[in-house]
Amino acid sequence: MKAIEFENVSFSYEEGGSFAIKNLNFSVEEGEFVAVLGHNGSGKSTLARLTNGLLQADGGTIRVFGEVLTDKNLFDIRKQVGIVFQNPDNQTVASIVEDDIAFGAENIALPREEIGKRIDFALSAVGMEEFRQATVSRLSGGQKQRIAIAGVLAVMPKVLILDESTAMLDPRGRREIIDVVTRLNREQGITVLLITHFMEEALRASRAIVMNRGEIVMQGTPQDIFERHEELITYNLTLPLIGRICRDLRAGGLPVADTLDAGRLAEEIASCVSSQNT
Repeated sequence: MKAIEFENVSFSYEEGGSFAIKNLNFSVEEGEFVAVLGHNGSGKSTLARLTNGLLQADGGTIRVFGEVLTDKNLFDIRKQVGIVFQNPDNQTVASIVEDDIAFGAENIALPREEIGKRIDFALSAVGMEEFRQATVSRLSGGQKQRIAIAGVLAVMPKVLILDESTAMLDPRGRREIIDVVTRLNREQGITVLLITHFMEEALRASRAIVMNRGEIVMQGTPQDIFERHEELITYNLTLPLIGRICRDLRAGGLPVADTLDAGRLAEEIASCVSSQNT
């Protein structure tokens, strides 16, 4: 079943202005993990906000699990589609972790006992059980973002959208968040839409799309996308680090095979060096 479906969707931030999204046709299957790539202004964050109903399309149809998104069902749609933004501090609503996570569940008027169960589930899902009574302001950036994800999970959405949610984190914090999201997708079956400009993050997805000027210009598996590195360059995007190292090694005369896996690259280098020494 399609979790998200766009049919000829267009959106402009100003009446009569240029389109941030233009005649977009796009879908995500239930349980899929899709990475959306693109430079600033490509339309990827607009796509995220349209999916959650934070923005209203100027034209076309958006469906969430087969239901057309309208003003009348916006509340119900948002319970199914949770979104985590870039700055975790802007998503904090309470000083204590437990209270912060409970906020969304309280807003949909769940019984206190059920809210407690959902807090337990959400903390476990993001690996933050021991921080239940912690002060949010004392957490690291990565921990705060995990709490933001937990707050969304407490509402039990079927779709989790991360809109540049790792952009303000250090490499360790980014890995923590992507590890959590990957596990949620694989173990809980949550549909994931990852909006990012970090190419390495896209490697976790089952499918990647590249946006430019409000349109989808490339799509396929992450491996398929990154094999077309010359085309990526035209959209101001680069290969993941391992891919760039492979390219540079070949340019320097070491005939390593294309790979996006660090372990495989190490094996390739060892094999090439061994061959040259025999």
